Amino acid sequence: MEEIVMKGKVGKYSLIASVVSSVALSVVSVLLAVLKNSGMVEPLYTQVDIAAGAVFVFILSMIISASIWPNIVEKRLKRIV
Repeated sequence: MEEIVMKGKVGKYSLIASVVSSVALSVVSVLLAVLKNSGMVEPLYTQVDIAAGAVFVFILSMIISASIWPNIVEKRLKRIV
């Protein structure tokens, strides 16, 4: 019974960690693109490029973090319990 409860916690915490880390990486990529554009006379990236890049970074980081975070969360939960 305890293992079922822990699996539910691992899934919930892994999803939260994946979303938070993906949003953080997307924000960093947008900030870097805006910073790069602000110093130029003619912008290197359009707003559509920046938005599409943020979506692309979010999707890729979700795919990668969905495979990384469950192991990390499971190890942390086992250490606590």
